[in-house]
Order: sequence, then C-alpha cells, then structure tokens
Amino acid sequence: MKKRIFSIILIIALLFSFSISAFADGDGNIDNGGGDMGNGTSQNSWTPGYDGVRVTVIDSQSEKSVGVSIDYTKISPSSNLVHFGKKSKIDYRNGSKLTFVMGNYVHHKPTGAFPRIISSGDTKASIEAIKTYFCSEGAAQMIANDAGISFDKLINGSYKLLLEPIAYFKYQGIQMGMTAHEAAMYDQIQNGDLRSKMVSLTHKNLPLAMFLERSDLGFPAWNGSSTSKQTDATIMKYLGLGIVSYKEAPPVDLVDTSVVYRINTQVITAVTLNASSEINPDSPATVTFNVGGNIYTMSNIVIPQGNSQLVWCKWTTPASEQYVTITVNSNKGSLSENVIKARIVDLGKNPPPNPTANDRNDAFKVPNLPNKTQTTYSTWSVWWAQWHPYWVWISNWDWCDHGEWGHWVDNGWWEDHGWYDFFTNVYSASLSASSSVIPDNKVPTASGKTMKSGYGINNKVQTVLNISAPSSHVTAAQTAVSYFPEFEYNTYWRLLDLISNSYSSQFEFKPNLYSTYNQKSHFSPIWYPDGQYRVYTYVQDAWTPAGMLSANLNDAITISGSLYDDWHIAPKQ
Repeated sequence: MKKRIFSIILIIALLFSFSISAFADGDGNIDNGGGDMGNGTSQNSWTPGYDGVRVTVIDSQSEKSVGVSIDYTKISPSSNLVHFGKKSKIDYRNGSKLTFVMGNYVHHKPTGAFPRIISSGDTKASIEAIKTYFCSEGAAQMIANDAGISFDKLINGSYKLLLEPIAYFKYQGIQMGMTAHEAAMYDQIQNGDLRSKMVSLTHKNLPLAMFLERSDLGFPAWNGSSTSKQTDATIMKYLGLGIVSYKEAPPVDLVDTSVVYRINTQVITAVTLNASSEINPDSPATVTFNVGGNIYTMSNIVIPQGNSQLVWCKWTTPASEQYVTITVNSNKGSLSENVIKARIVDLGKNPPPNPTANDRNDAFKVPNLPNKTQTTYSTWSVWWAQWHPYWVWISNWDWCDHGEWGHWVDNGWWEDHGWYDFFTNVYSASLSASSSVIPDNKVPTASGKTMKSGYGINNKVQTVLNISAPSSHVTAAQTAVSYFPEFEYNTYWRLLDLISNSYSSQFEFKPNLYSTYNQKSHFSPIWYPDGQYRVYTYVQDAWTPAGMLSANLNDAITISGSLYDDWHIAPKQ
C-alpha cells in the first residue's frame, strides 16, 4: 500500500520535568517547562508513567463526537478505579456533568511504541514522539478499528481526532483516572481540595501536557505560561487537549486570536493573567483593555505566585460591520494575549426572498438539522486575599546601670511578619432555551400545529440565564437566528427581534416585508411536501468571562396540503 502522509494540527506543548521520585523537585529546565511536583503522601500520590490519552473522533463539519471516546494506556489500571466514564472535553463544554463510576473501566492497550505523555525527571515526554505516533498510519488504523470507522473514511478529511491526556493517581487513598478537564471539574466539587493536594499534577503537568497552538473546534489557542499552576476555569477553557487533522481536512483559520462578534451586542472579552510572582493587595494588578480607542480597566487583581486568572472587560460592539483591534496591557504578571482582532458582523442582512405562488422545487429532499457548537454552562473564578497576621517579638536589649548593680532590659517591640492567604470565589452561569413554532394567527385553516403549505409561521424563543455571579460578569442571551429547511438551513436566515432583554430574554420574528398585514412571520414555501416543517434556531451572545453560552433549538409544525386547497373558484355567472 502506498504510504499515506498525515499532518497534525496544533498539538502539543509538552511539559514539566520533575524527578523520577514522584514528588521531588524538578530540574528547572525552562525549555521543557520544569516544575516542582510538591510533596506526596501515602494517600495522595502519582507514579511517573501512569498516563494515557483519551481519543475522540470528531466530525469536522458538525464538530460533534462520533461514537464513544477511547482511552489508550500502557498500564493496567486498578480494577476498582474511580473514573467519570467516557466523556470528552466537547461533551463537558456542551453541559455534561461528572458521573462517578467505580470500576468497569474500559481501556485499550495501544499498538506500537506508545509515547510517554507526561514527563518525569530524566525521562521526558517527547513532542516529536507524540506527533509521530498519532500522525502515523498505524495509529490511524488502530483508532479506526477501535472506533468502528473505516480507515479510508477516517483519513479522508471528514474527521479530526481530539486528544486529551489522562493521569492515573491516588487521591484520598482512592485510585482515580481522569482527564485535565475532569480534574478541574472534580476540584470544584471538592472545593479546591484536589488542587491543594495534587496541584503540580492535576493543575499543572496534566493540563499543560497538551494545548492548542491555533484555535480549533471552538477551543482557543493557549499563549500563556507553560510552567505555572493553573486555575480550574483556565484548564476548562484552554488546556488539556490536542487535535489531529488529516491532510484533506479544511484548513484552520490561521489568525489565532480572532473573534467574531455581532453588531450592537454587549460582549465580554477575556484573557488570562499569569503571575510568576505573588500579586497581593499591597500592590495589585490592573489590566487595561483598549477597545478601538475606548479604555476599560479591571483593577485590584490579586493572584498567588505561579497561578493565573481570567481578566476581562464588558463592552458594546459598534452598530455597523467593521474590524476592531483590542489591545490588552497589565502592570503585573504576563497576559495570554496582548492583541485581539475582532470582526463585527451583521446577521440581519440575509433574510429570505419573497415567496411566490409559482415557486417549485421538485428535487427537494428534507436536509439534516444543523448542530452547531453549543455551550450551555461555564464556570470561572476570581482570587482574593486576606492578611494572615504572625506577630514576632523583636528584641532590643539594653544594659540598665544602677551603679553598684545593673540588669538587662529588653526594649523590643512586636512586628507583624504575616503573609497573605489566597482564596477563590467560584462563579458559574447556565443557559436554557426553548423554541415554539406555530401557524401564524392569520392562517384561516390552521388546526393546532398543523397547517397548509404557503402560509406563515411564528417562532417564539424563550431563554433563561441562571447565574451565580455578579451582573458585571455576564450578559443575557442577545441573539437568535432561525434557519429553514427549504434553504437547507443555510442560504437564507432570519435574525429574530429581541423583545425582552433580561436574564429571561424573549425573541420573535421581525415583521415580514412581504406580509400584507405586516405579520411577524415566515412564509413556508407553497411547494413544501406534507410532513414536518422544522425550524432550526441558534441562540447565542450570552457572555461570561469563560466564553459565550449558546444553544441549538428546533421545533416543527406539520404540513398537510397547500393553500391552493383553500381556494374556491366559483362558476362564472
């Protein structure tokens, strides 16, 4: 067989030297990201080499997983391993929750020379070895076979591979296995206890074992520190993933930091501030965002040494299409991005054309519903600090001379040699939404959700944003766009009117230019066949520091007959 050449996109920055003994000091080799593994105990420990990779096959167009994720590891995990099933970073981004599973852990032994994923002292993981392995024909054959997909189909550009590093370790005396994203979510459940005991593994070496060099699959590139401990929110947004694309796949946008916003929309632009040294209330950080000449600041930021935090500004986009350059500067620490190129687009410029009674489409087939990337839940955290007093007596002995006798007197004083203790406030937001498509009230022969083709429909969209955060951290959903089957859910669309802008936002169609009664409707084509007429709606622009929340919606009416059936031609008198 002719040898196939594969290309890997984006992965992977490899991390962290630490010694063969699991929790000894690292060698500090900055080119390899060296780090201190801390001090382990009999209840909380990790053995170098106890790692693996979760592989999820992703449809390149829909960006949805195909089948069940596959865990590859050279070790034999404990029979009573506690894990969270086979969910991917995309599943969690789309709102999946952690599900605890005891035992029954399904894993696969990889073929060939499977590379080390997480470095350990003198035995360092090799980025070239990982690229060579996962870009090889042998690995593609292995994954295709285990995923139940034909080899030729896997490599024809239709799919990508989402890779996530896995660590197997002991926590609170329990053997556990998890990806970096799962570790961050589990730490939130544990109120930071996992991080406090296993920080160098779960919040540094594991998440930084893989990250993207260019944005892809809706995940941003990581340009921050590769040597610092990371927060749960940063890990869930940026870290613990790599992506393999085959050569026929569509090219990825090479503008790493580009974002697209809608006109007249309140958005949140966020970057990560990394602290190589402590940033405390005595000298806090201030981050300045220059958004097209408008200045926004976030001040009084505190971060413990070696950690990071999302920092952001909330602003309203211009009323017309354009490009906006955003520059970000900080007086402390280092930022993941300093320049962001934002494209502002108008979604209201492509409504459907005027339907006519003579329209036909004899070759029409009902298309598949779109399934855009959606994120219905996000979480982030903010550091705060509190002074921890520690009073120390400073002696200052003086001799007190009384002539024939004397004595020493301590004329000292108390000094506070305390320090700052750091804590995090964890915030979250979740989006729920619904779409209700019904016949327009001007349809004379409608019955419930059944009507004849050629008449108009209405779409009422309701969203609810549940937040555990200050209002300055979030925006309500502000945009809803409906797509229709007669245009293959693509060519034309309707931007809905926002009629109630609150955490319970409501949307409906704009008045139709071709409606005699100026109805807020969309006309179904007269040629549409009997059966379901399903409208797809994408809700977006509910912003948080951890990114935008969005939702895929759909609802249908039933077509039975056409408006011609309602016409009555009387005989000529």
